[in-house]
Amino acid sequence: MSWGDDDTTFDVVMNDEEQYSIWPSYKPIPAGWKAVGKQGKKAECLAYIDVTWTDMRPLSLRKALAQEEAERQSRMS
Repeated sequence: MSWGDDDTTFDVVMNDEEQYSIWPSYKPIPAGWKAVGKQGKKAECLAYIDVTWTDMRPLSLRKALAQEEAERQSRMS
């Protein structure tokens, strides 16, 4: 089994910033990442990520921008 082996099963994983990746199921998931419940062949997992991960910005940036927008709205009212 390896990254390039067509028979390798992968887990879709996500970190605290809600960024996605794939990880071979036969290896322990690295610290800071967690499985999201999708498992399959590489192409299947990448297709899942393509549909699921629609906002590539890290969670911390999305939160900061939302906070800025809320403060801007507060000043305008």
